[in-house]
Amino acid sequence: MANLEHLPEAKSPASAVSDRLRVAAIVLRAVFICTLLAVTLRVSMPQNETIWTAYDTPADLVRLLLGLFVCIWLVIQLFYGPRDADGYRTWFYLGLIAVPFALICLYAVW
Repeated sequence: MANLEHLPEAKSPASAVSDRLRVAAIVLRAVFICTLLAVTLRVSMPQNETIWTAYDTPADLVRLLLGLFVCIWLVIQLFYGPRDADGYRTWFYLGLIAVPFALICLYAVW
């Protein structure tokens, strides 16, 4: 059997993330996901009826159920954060672009 002590580890070295970057990434990610949640809720509502009569029209029922599943998935994703420094950096840079776009979409849909 080969001696495995001299083999390099597969993990990359952990790089430190500043507290400012971490907080900014978490806030931008949360705002983006909450905005997507609001857009999904608005779009998935029945077109002509109330929520209690959505089962009368099959398209409204499908839209409502699909929107419900997407909203549940978004809420679950809200509580799972990035796992490493690259994830925080990615959400920071992505959030700078995606949050304003998502807010514009929310304004347009509402």
